[in-house]
Amino acid sequence: MNQATFIRQLPKVELHLHIEGTLEPEMMFQLAQRNQIDLPFASPQEVKAAYEFTNLQSFLDIYYQGANVLIEEQDFYDLTWAYLLKCQQDNVIHTEIFFDPQTHTARGIHFDTVIAGIDRAMKDGLEQLGITSRIIMCFLRHLDEESAFEVLEMALPHKDKIIGVGLDSSELGHPPEKFERVFSKARDEGFITVAHAGEEGPVSNIYNSLELLNVSRIDHGVRCADDEQLVALLAESKMPLTVCPLSNTKLKVFDEMRDHNIVELLRRGLCVTINSDDPAYFGGYMTDNFRAVAESHALSREELALFTCNAIDASFISEAEKCVLREKLDDFVATA
Repeated sequence: MNQATFIRQLPKVELHLHIEGTLEPEMMFQLAQRNQIDLPFASPQEVKAAYEFTNLQSFLDIYYQGANVLIEEQDFYDLTWAYLLKCQQDNVIHTEIFFDPQTHTARGIHFDTVIAGIDRAMKDGLEQLGITSRIIMCFLRHLDEESAFEVLEMALPHKDKIIGVGLDSSELGHPPEKFERVFSKARDEGFITVAHAGEEGPVSNIYNSLELLNVSRIDHGVRCADDEQLVALLAESKMPLTVCPLSNTKLKVFDEMRDHNIVELLRRGLCVTINSDDPAYFGGYMTDNFRAVAESHALSREELALFTCNAIDASFISEAEKCVLREKLDDFVATA
């Protein structure tokens, strides 16, 4: 079995995926037509041509614009189901999905509408595709603390569906400490916490996410390499980093994939994982991300499998469920 086949067939676990970021241009047009929404683009090809980003903000501008086509519960179902079919294609056996309720509630879409559509698709994904999944609600960090508290209240009736809360959107100018009280309340309510930190923002955002938000995972975290003490701390604590290689190069966090530090961090003993972030915008889902890293860095099969092993360890599921996933991984590696 050659490396390309190994990567394609390798069982994968995704921990950093924004469901709104899986909105492919073709679906964007289908939903716009269904919901009678005007788009500032003439065709899906024109949308794709606009996906030339210079930084995180240039991406977010078009990301939020695209989300305007999501109106009804069925839209959120269709979006999530299309992503789960991509998971099946890429042999993703477990996924933990982010969603941004404020992107929708600000447009008058009810919180319950959003979560109902996503949750229904996830249940069908388990029943029909055998893919396990969890959902994490993210606060938009460019909005204020009051807005975050409001959406947290909306989430409380849905604790049976939402396993954790996160922090995403523009990192620069919106440090973790801005949301310390909201995260404290979320933890009191039983939610697990994660946060985007150390993508465009400084190392201090990683430290403060750990110390002030008490996160169980750092999303991105690649700037940790700027601080040797932090690298040592992350390695010792096995704090997971949900790294998104294609996203990082598309948004110019690294100029080229060969400049990316993910393999160096893996070899230094950090619990790094590979993820696709916003694959419709950044040029690839899980297999694409694995392939992009492997094409730019010499990786053994053991190292490729370690990315999945790390993701299983870092996932928010029971130990019994983790054992099932590890068995699938081990069976594949043993026969590949």
